[in-house]
Amino acid sequence: MSNSAKSVNQSERPTRIRWTIVGWLTLVMMLTYLDRLNLSIAGKYIQDEFSISTQTMGWVFSAFLLGYALFQIPGGWAGDRFGARNLLTIAIVWWSAFTALTALAPNLILARWFGVAGSLMIVRFLVGVGESSSSPNANKIVGHWMGSAHRATGSSFTLMGIGLSGALTPSVIAWIMQRWGWRASFMACGAIGILFAIVFHIFVTDRPEEHSLVNASELAIIRKSQASEARAKSGLSQAPWGKILASPSVWALLIGYFCQGYPIYIFHTWFFIYLVRVKGLSISQGGIWGATPYLAIALLAPLGGRFSDAAANRIGKKRGRRVAVWVGMLASAMLLWIGSGATNKWLAISLLAAAGGFNIFAAVTFWGACIDMTQEFTASLSGLMNTFGNLGGWVSPILTAYIATHFGWERALDFAAVVTVASAVCWCFVDASVSFDGGMGESS
Repeated sequence: MSNSAKSVNQSERPTRIRWTIVGWLTLVMMLTYLDRLNLSIAGKYIQDEFSISTQTMGWVFSAFLLGYALFQIPGGWAGDRFGARNLLTIAIVWWSAFTALTALAPNLILARWFGVAGSLMIVRFLVGVGESSSSPNANKIVGHWMGSAHRATGSSFTLMGIGLSGALTPSVIAWIMQRWGWRASFMACGAIGILFAIVFHIFVTDRPEEHSLVNASELAIIRKSQASEARAKSGLSQAPWGKILASPSVWALLIGYFCQGYPIYIFHTWFFIYLVRVKGLSISQGGIWGATPYLAIALLAPLGGRFSDAAANRIGKKRGRRVAVWVGMLASAMLLWIGSGATNKWLAISLLAAAGGFNIFAAVTFWGACIDMTQEFTASLSGLMNTFGNLGGWVSPILTAYIATHFGWERALDFAAVVTVASAVCWCFVDASVSFDGGMGESS
């Protein structure tokens, strides 16, 4: 439908397709974490079957993160260049196929050359390459579909998908593995992803103007800030990397997200095994309690988005975004510190779960800030930021295993709390009110 057609009948009741779109993006992120977390649940079975040590398993976990981190920038650039919807569709098919191949990794010829652990590392690296396009391009679509006053709220839906998937994945994957083995869980995840990619491509568009069900009234709500829309159409064909990389604000954002990624990836990799081996939970109990950080994320991500947008609209993007990160990260650090030393295992698990939730409460603002700083090249900046976040995530399972092995799990979690505080400190130097599409943001 053309823009001229949509300029008619603006008095009609606005449609709400933008919320359907962010719902689809939530499902995308749920799928990414289904295929990301399944290995952390299957890890115990794989370790036992192939006699893989804890530290070697840390390298297997991190292989995904390395591929995921290294291809964030190419994935974001490609989304800005060729369209986020197309990139996401291709990416979903790619990572779903390699997720299914994880089940066969011990029997591939790679296992003869590099051993079972090496074969798993290579396949998981390629899963990470596929998933690298997901977050930058989902954020790109959020930037087009959500008005300037609701950017963090829109981004929070994608992060809420992490919580919803994380809450469901441990129980579902543990249930499948107990009945049909760990290999069946990877085959099932791959099949679900390929079917989802087809449906996603049919129902989602890059921009609201391209969607046949969006009426003029809803489009007016999305585009009500004409000044912001004019800035977004700057006419640049490539991201202004010189300006972006010369900005101290951007570097503070990148380092802050590196520090955000380190603690959250403890939940994505070691938490289930920590519950079973350290806290003494059964496999079924681990599946249930392993979901608690993700329940906290599902609850606190949308609250973080609304808090961030409300603070930015009230006291300006520069101060408002900072306050939102400080609240989330400092609360997360405190809960990690207290939870690591709690003697009651149920209290300890609950405190650690809340720490994960508050980490994502703050992380929502990082993604909203990427849209604030450049709406036209959101995917490129988001990919750059997520590269740093997942390099932190890549280090996390390796360093956590080393600290836990040599100094104990309490010290490993205390160190994660210190890194979380560092993420909050970085935001003393982030200014989300400056736009690289041309000048200042809507509210400084």
